[in-house]
Amino acid sequence: MARKKLQRFAENQEFSHVVEPSRKEVVNGLELRGKWKTGFFKNDNPIILELGCGKGEYTVAMAQRFPDHNFVGVDIKGARIWYGASEIHKKGLTNAGFLRTQIELIDQCFAPGEVSEIWITFPDPQIKHKRAKHRLTNPAMLRRYQDILHKEGLVHLKTDSEFLHGYTIGLLEILGHPILEAWYDIDHQVMNRKNLLHEVSTHYEQLFRDKGKAISYLRFSFREENGN
Repeated sequence: MARKKLQRFAENQEFSHVVEPSRKEVVNGLELRGKWKTGFFKNDNPIILELGCGKGEYTVAMAQRFPDHNFVGVDIKGARIWYGASEIHKKGLTNAGFLRTQIELIDQCFAPGEVSEIWITFPDPQIKHKRAKHRLTNPAMLRRYQDILHKEGLVHLKTDSEFLHGYTIGLLEILGHPILEAWYDIDHQVMNRKNLLHEVSTHYEQLFRDKGKAISYLRFSFREENGN
């Protein structure tokens, strides 16, 4: 297993569509920050992030489905990213890539307004109170997302956690951010099956479904600084 991991790490370094900066490089000023369209994708298409992407199943699927958009999967686990990076290589996709870094550094990797949408797919809900700072929808993380999204940017949260779904709704209501769509069970509430919520399913998502767990979904944006 260790040998396989090392092999995958080595292959990641060879992929031109995988960016693996050190924490120091990010903190001191990532070269691609503010230049992802011109410096990485070589086009002017909107950028969509998948945070905590794991194997990058959403990133790859969306890149295939929307060739006029750019997609970046973000995760700290290089061995997981390798799966998605390999698929991108095999399929010859030029509108997708991966960034290996800690998600709490996301606002140091992308410039203000550089991102159009963010997908958060099946993150660890971090239910214990002492782990609240690690929730991907805690107030500090929301501020980071707001910083890098353009003013009409969107955030999507797809989870099997009733706790995280409810926590995020409550927090958004307190902060006054618009909730544009909210479903606590997409398989029973969203009748149109020809949409991204049903047509793209991750490995873990299917495992949750097989266990009878409901899959919830939130789509929200951020109010402007003047309160509008």
